[in-house]
Amino acid sequence: MIPLENITSIDQLKEEYGDKLPVHLGIILDGNRRWIKRKGIRDTLKGHKAGYKTLKKIIYSSYDVGIKYLSIYALSTDNVAKPSKKEINYLFELLLRGIEDVFEEPLTFEKKVKIQVSGRIEDLPEEFQRKVKDIQESTKNHDKYFFNICILYDGQEEIVDAVKKIIRKGIQPDKISKEIIKQNLYTHNIPEADYIIRTGMEDGARISGFLLWDSSYAEFRFRKELWPDYNEEMLLEDLKEYIKRNRRKGA
Repeated sequence: MIPLENITSIDQLKEEYGDKLPVHLGIILDGNRRWIKRKGIRDTLKGHKAGYKTLKKIIYSSYDVGIKYLSIYALSTDNVAKPSKKEINYLFELLLRGIEDVFEEPLTFEKKVKIQVSGRIEDLPEEFQRKVKDIQESTKNHDKYFFNICILYDGQEEIVDAVKKIIRKGIQPDKISKEIIKQNLYTHNIPEADYIIRTGMEDGARISGFLLWDSSYAEFRFRKELWPDYNEEMLLEDLKEYIKRNRRKGA
């Protein structure tokens, strides 16, 4: 086996250490606005576009290395509270374009990628909702890879919504367990997160409500680099870091 420090590509990593990689990888995309400021660009929308291009590359790199479940924190409920209506509409447009691009990519069907959107979907524009439902329906039987994109998402709200579902189902308190709660989360069909990477983390270490229930025993990696600058080399570095760690999961 090639020593981990000598691995120089995603393909090598998969071949030599594929069984040690995370099954479920989560990525928090942060830093688009700071990126354009540092570039001296006045148009905020260009930062989101750069972030969108990065996302497309990383999605396919994750398939290449064999990550079965990929969850992306694309837009939190807090994200839509501050920007202008123009910026929010542009974000929705980019996100929908991104989901459609992944759906239309031949690899999605070759690799049997199931596309899922998690969050308060009912609060999205009607056209967005309709297209997302069509895409989810078209890939519902895919079972090799899962691409979960979190939009209008908040981990506390996910748990609140799960509790509401449990109440509506009439499940008695003494019957409620961790398994019952998991079955009613947005991510009911996705295993707990093994590894979460956050970019743009220059002043601390936060997950901002991402996959709160599913990240209980996850490993975390915080990078200062802003999301538009993230690339396959950094992903390789981060995955090698995960392999080095001794996951005890609370033991």
